[in-house]
Amino acid sequence: MSMIFRFRMLSDENDNFVRDYEVMYDMSLLDFHEFILQSLEYEPCMASFFTADNRWEKLREFTLMDMGDDGSETSPQSMEEVVLGQIIHNNRDRLIYLFDLFGDRAYYLELTGTYEAEADSSYPREIYAQAEAPDQYDPAKHVESGDGSIFDEVMDEFSDFEGDDNFDDEY
Repeated sequence: MSMIFRFRMLSDENDNFVRDYEVMYDMSLLDFHEFILQSLEYEPCMASFFTADNRWEKLREFTLMDMGDDGSETSPQSMEEVVLGQIIHNNRDRLIYLFDLFGDRAYYLELTGTYEAEADSSYPREIYAQAEAPDQYDPAKHVESGDGSIFDEVMDEFSDFEGDDNFDDEY
Protein backbone atom coordinates (compact mmCIF):
# COMPACT_ATOMS: atom_id res chain seq x y z
CA MET A 1 0.00 0.00 0.00
CA SER A 2 1.07 3.57 -0.68
CA MET A 3 1.04 6.61 1.55
CA ILE A 4 -1.49 9.40 0.97
CA PHE A 5 -1.06 13.02 2.03
CA ARG A 6 -4.19 15.01 2.88
CA PHE A 7 -3.82 18.76 2.39
CA ARG A 8 -6.18 21.57 3.31
CA MET A 9 -5.97 24.56 0.98
CA LEU A 10 -7.11 28.05 2.05
CA SER A 11 -7.15 31.48 0.44
CA ASP A 12 -6.57 34.86 2.01
CA GLU A 13 -8.94 36.38 -0.58
CA ASN A 14 -12.03 34.41 0.46
CA ASP A 15 -12.40 33.34 4.09
CA ASN A 16 -15.02 30.73 3.11
CA PHE A 17 -12.85 29.02 0.49
CA VAL A 18 -11.61 25.55 1.48
CA ARG A 19 -10.36 22.59 -0.51
CA ASP A 20 -9.18 19.27 0.88
CA TYR A 21 -7.02 17.14 -1.39
CA GLU A 22 -5.67 13.63 -1.08
CA VAL A 23 -2.54 13.00 -3.12
CA MET A 24 0.13 10.32 -3.32
CA TYR A 25 3.25 11.07 -1.29
CA ASP A 26 5.38 10.42 -4.39
CA MET A 27 3.48 12.86 -6.61
CA SER A 28 5.74 15.46 -8.23
CA LEU A 29 5.12 19.12 -7.52
CA LEU A 30 4.52 19.58 -11.25
CA ASP A 31 1.72 17.01 -11.17
CA PHE A 32 0.31 18.62 -8.02
CA HIS A 33 0.38 22.03 -9.74
CA GLU A 34 -1.51 20.61 -12.74
CA PHE A 35 -4.03 18.90 -10.44
CA ILE A 36 -4.69 22.15 -8.56
CA LEU A 37 -5.22 24.04 -11.84
CA GLN A 38 -7.68 21.39 -13.01
CA SER A 39 -9.47 21.30 -9.67
CA LEU A 40 -9.93 25.08 -9.59
CA GLU A 41 -10.70 25.25 -13.33
CA TYR A 42 -7.79 27.62 -13.90
CA GLU A 43 -5.91 28.06 -17.16
CA PRO A 44 -2.27 26.92 -17.35
CA CYS A 45 -0.06 29.57 -15.77
CA MET A 46 3.36 30.24 -14.32
CA ALA A 47 3.44 29.30 -10.66
CA SER A 48 5.74 28.40 -7.79
CA PHE A 49 5.51 26.34 -4.65
CA PHE A 50 7.30 27.41 -1.49
CA THR A 51 7.86 25.48 1.68
CA ALA A 52 6.74 27.63 4.61
CA ASP A 53 7.37 27.86 8.32
CA ASN A 54 4.68 27.95 11.01
CA ARG A 55 4.14 31.70 10.38
CA TRP A 56 3.67 31.14 6.62
CA GLU A 57 7.04 32.71 5.82
CA LYS A 58 8.39 31.47 2.48
CA LEU A 59 11.41 29.21 2.69
CA ARG A 60 12.49 27.14 -0.33
CA GLU A 61 11.12 27.83 -3.83
CA PHE A 62 10.11 25.27 -6.46
CA THR A 63 9.47 26.72 -9.91
CA LEU A 64 7.59 25.55 -12.96
CA MET A 65 10.61 26.17 -15.18
CA ASP A 66 14.14 25.07 -14.38
CA MET A 67 15.98 28.21 -13.28
CA GLY A 68 19.39 26.58 -13.18
CA ASP A 69 21.06 25.35 -10.03
CA ASP A 70 23.82 27.49 -8.58
CA GLY A 71 24.60 24.79 -6.01
CA SER A 72 23.20 26.62 -3.01
CA GLU A 73 20.50 25.14 -0.82
CA THR A 74 18.29 28.20 -1.41
CA SER A 75 18.37 28.13 -5.22
CA PRO A 76 14.98 27.30 -6.76
CA GLN A 77 14.42 23.72 -7.87
CA SER A 78 12.19 22.60 -10.71
CA MET A 79 8.75 21.26 -9.71
CA GLU A 80 9.37 18.36 -12.06
CA GLU A 81 12.37 17.16 -10.02
CA VAL A 82 10.74 17.19 -6.57
CA VAL A 83 8.12 14.87 -5.09
CA LEU A 84 5.97 15.81 -2.10
CA GLY A 85 7.57 13.16 0.12
CA GLN A 86 10.94 14.92 -0.24
CA ILE A 87 9.74 18.20 1.26
CA ILE A 88 6.75 17.21 3.43
CA HIS A 89 7.54 15.12 6.50
CA ASN A 90 5.20 15.96 9.39
CA ASN A 91 1.62 16.94 10.04
CA ARG A 92 1.19 20.69 9.78
CA ASP A 93 4.04 21.05 7.26
CA ARG A 94 3.08 23.89 4.94
CA LEU A 95 3.29 24.88 1.30
CA ILE A 96 2.47 28.16 -0.37
CA TYR A 97 1.18 27.82 -3.94
CA LEU A 98 1.86 31.12 -5.71
CA PHE A 99 -0.40 31.04 -8.77
CA ASP A 100 -0.17 34.74 -9.72
CA LEU A 101 3.48 35.73 -9.74
CA PHE A 102 2.85 39.38 -10.66
CA GLY A 103 -0.05 39.91 -8.26
CA ASP A 104 1.63 37.88 -5.48
CA ARG A 105 -1.58 35.88 -5.02
CA ALA A 106 -1.36 32.48 -3.41
CA TYR A 107 -3.09 29.55 -1.79
CA TYR A 108 -1.95 28.12 1.52
CA LEU A 109 -1.69 24.34 1.92
CA GLU A 110 -1.18 22.49 5.17
CA LEU A 111 -0.68 18.77 5.64
CA THR A 112 -3.55 17.62 7.85
CA GLY A 113 -2.87 13.89 7.79
CA THR A 114 -1.19 10.88 6.25
CA TYR A 115 -3.09 7.71 5.43
CA GLU A 116 -2.79 4.39 3.67
CA ALA A 117 -4.21 4.50 0.15
CA GLU A 118 -7.58 2.85 -0.30
CA ALA A 119 -7.35 0.01 -2.82
CA ASP A 120 -10.51 0.99 -4.70
CA SER A 121 -9.74 4.74 -4.88
CA SER A 122 -7.83 6.78 -7.43
CA TYR A 123 -5.54 9.65 -6.54
CA PRO A 124 -5.16 12.61 -6.61
CA ARG A 125 -8.65 13.61 -5.64
CA GLU A 126 -10.58 16.47 -4.15
CA ILE A 127 -12.46 15.24 -1.09
CA TYR A 128 -14.00 18.50 0.13
CA ALA A 129 -14.86 21.82 -1.50
CA GLN A 130 -16.47 24.89 -0.01
CA ALA A 131 -17.08 28.23 -1.77
CA GLU A 132 -16.00 29.32 -5.22
CA ALA A 133 -12.32 29.71 -5.95
CA PRO A 134 -11.14 33.30 -6.33
CA ASP A 135 -10.88 34.43 -9.93
CA GLN A 136 -7.58 33.36 -11.45
CA TYR A 137 -6.90 36.91 -12.59
CA ASP A 138 -6.75 39.86 -10.23
CA PRO A 139 -10.32 41.23 -10.19
CA ALA A 140 -8.99 44.79 -9.89
CA LYS A 141 -7.08 44.41 -13.15
CA HIS A 142 -9.55 42.17 -14.97
CA VAL A 143 -12.20 44.04 -16.98
CA GLU A 144 -15.34 42.04 -17.69
CA SER A 145 -16.94 42.46 -21.09
CA GLY A 146 -19.48 45.24 -21.03
CA ASP A 147 -17.75 47.04 -18.15
CA GLY A 148 -15.75 49.35 -20.42
CA SER A 149 -12.30 48.93 -21.84
CA ILE A 150 -8.77 49.33 -20.60
CA PHE A 151 -8.48 52.33 -22.93
CA ASP A 152 -11.35 54.09 -21.13
CA GLU A 153 -9.73 53.29 -17.80
CA VAL A 154 -6.38 54.76 -18.83
CA MET A 155 -7.92 57.81 -20.45
CA ASP A 156 -9.90 58.58 -17.28
CA GLU A 157 -6.61 59.30 -15.55
CA PHE A 158 -5.84 62.08 -18.06
CA SER A 159 -9.13 63.86 -17.34
CA ASP A 160 -7.87 64.44 -13.78
CA PHE A 161 -5.89 67.40 -15.15
CA GLU A 162 -8.86 69.14 -16.82
CA GLY A 163 -9.47 72.53 -15.31
CA ASP A 164 -6.23 72.43 -13.33
CA ASP A 165 -4.67 75.87 -13.83
CA ASN A 166 -1.42 74.67 -12.29
CA PHE A 167 -1.02 72.07 -15.04
CA ASP A 168 0.40 73.57 -18.23
CA ASP A 169 0.10 71.43 -21.30
CA GLU A 170 1.95 74.00 -23.42
CA TYR A 171 5.68 73.48 -23.71
